[in-house]
Amino acid sequence: MRPMTRSFPLWALLLALLLPWQAAHARDLPDFASLVEQAAPGVVNISTTRTVERAPAFEGFGGQDIPDIFRHFFGDRFPGDPGGPPGRSPGQGQERQSLGSGFIISSDGYILTNAHVVEGADEILVRLADRREMEAELIGSDPQTDVAVLKVDAEDLPTLPTGDSDTLRVGEWVAAIGSPFGFDHSVTAGIISAINRTLPRDAYVPFIQTDVAINPGNSGGPLFNLDGEVVGINAQIFTRSGGFMGLSFAIPINVAMDVASQLRDDGRVSRGWLGVMIQPVSRDLAESFGMESASGALIADLDPEGPAAEGGVRAGDIILEVDGEEVERSRNLPRLIGRVSPGSEVELTIMRDGQREQITVTIGDWPDSDDPRADARDERSAQARLGIAVSELDDAERERLGVEAGVMVREVEPQGAAARAGIRRGDVIVSIDHHAVESGSQLLELVDNLPTDRAVPVRLYREGRSLFVALRLGQD
Repeated sequence: MRPMTRSFPLWALLLALLLPWQAAHARDLPDFASLVEQAAPGVVNISTTRTVERAPAFEGFGGQDIPDIFRHFFGDRFPGDPGGPPGRSPGQGQERQSLGSGFIISSDGYILTNAHVVEGADEILVRLADRREMEAELIGSDPQTDVAVLKVDAEDLPTLPTGDSDTLRVGEWVAAIGSPFGFDHSVTAGIISAINRTLPRDAYVPFIQTDVAINPGNSGGPLFNLDGEVVGINAQIFTRSGGFMGLSFAIPINVAMDVASQLRDDGRVSRGWLGVMIQPVSRDLAESFGMESASGALIADLDPEGPAAEGGVRAGDIILEVDGEEVERSRNLPRLIGRVSPGSEVELTIMRDGQREQITVTIGDWPDSDDPRADARDERSAQARLGIAVSELDDAERERLGVEAGVMVREVEPQGAAARAGIRRGDVIVSIDHHAVESGSQLLELVDNLPTDRAVPVRLYREGRSLFVALRLGQD
């Protein structure tokens, strides 16, 4: 009789082989516990209150009673509703509150956050990790980079060390601490997905893209490397749902600290200005200019008194490099110029008449909002938000096309909001969101006020016929 043998199950064998591998793999993953323990005291919660005017009634219902379906979701006591809370009648101001995050950069109470977190706030309240609450003063904010500096009256506060965002690498581990949806000191982690991202509405920030889970309330909070150093300020997400979808963007700390220093010292940010209107270089344009690839920024127009014009730059030039740094896309140019100190000289490499040339230009100071030159700047920003270059129609074009007003689309950026809506080169934009477009300056006003939470109708004139497309701007 043969001795009986007990067979070893296959699943047990696989488990025995897998467990040591998992243990070894786990040892290779970063441990954020020590980082969080050290960093959490320097992270703060920020809540703001602002008063907004509200309509005298729910205009969407013609002043009638609120439908039952809205009462089902929101209850019976609407502010300003006849059955609502006393002391706040229709037409009066309504208080709105918002939440965000921030972090302490000096022991005497200076705090860094996003400009959009405190925009329009009547009151800013900061809650520290030890549960202390104190009112904060807004020292200054810079909407162009979305950075704001606050100050609280306190001493010996815990501060966070800052790292060097210029040394970040794609694939590097990072972590965020913030207050998503008001949940204080929530920690999330991930990796850097990309660096030097330029977003359509933010030409002056080379964003850090991560897959760290960021949600409303995280804005203004710190992004850490594995050494516990702040390398960015969490600022935006790309989303179709309103929540996290794997694409988060942070302002590099080197950019933020430079802005913060200027805000603390001068109360404003000084950045370089070239005085040009630019447009993307398409493949067809590149071929027509004798270029092998579509890159650079095409000068469509210049401020006749601006630095570029005074330095010898002409309309039709293509800026390929700024001080030796390549301008890969037209939207990279404002960032490269903006970081140059006004009064400094830069060497521009341009393509002119099929030949590369070098031109030295003395960079100017970015015009203030009340400077007439700011109008052209804002119009460029509005067109950049859509990802298009436009020009106004002359009398001959209006007669030929059979339209009374509108602006002609000269170029369309492939990844811009206009391209996603189906707008093409040669289209005439007649109206946006039911408002007539009669000039480039009016386009500016309309685009600046477009919502980001819904699509708006755009009426076009194309090849002898009128049509509508739905335009949706990217959400923050």
